Amino acid sequence: MRIRTATPADLDAVADLETVCFSPAEAAGRDAVAARLTAYPDRIWLGLDEEDGHGGPSLLACINGMRTSVPDLTDEMFSHAELHEPDGSWQMIFSVMTSPERRGEGLAGRLLEHVIAVSRADECRGLVLTAKAGLLGFYARYGFVDEGVCPSDHGGAVWHQMRLAL
Repeated sequence: MRIRTATPADLDAVADLETVCFSPAEAAGRDAVAARLTAYPDRIWLGLDEEDGHGGPSLLACINGMRTSVPDLTDEMFSHAELHEPDGSWQMIFSVMTSPERRGEGLAGRLLEHVIAVSRADECRGLVLTAKAGLLGFYARYGFVDEGVCPSDHGGAVWHQMRLAL
């Protein structure tokens, strides 16, 4: 898997992956993905397979989020790309996605390790994400600590805020 940051040309691939990885209520719509790609393409990391057999790379995994000086992830951040602060001290993670047919291969973990390393190099104070109860153990393996159920009602789900202090 080759890792790189996104460009506006990746809009279709990222938007499509959102729709297969999340429920319609949770997935970022095409307009939200486009706004993120415009505001912070360097905060959208792609895991690509160059061996797709169709002459171009295939998107296997993606992590996206923004930087901010606000220490807690809020629902407003998901839909307001303009809240991105390029020098913010916290890296928020909105989604960690893996193509359904490639799950279980460690791709999300490799990409998450990359994002953690980039955030450390960028001298962020840490990373913050929200996760459903079933994924708490996955993120804990990478050092994220569960801070409990948060006030988010994104997509009508119950979310735990998790933090990795750097």
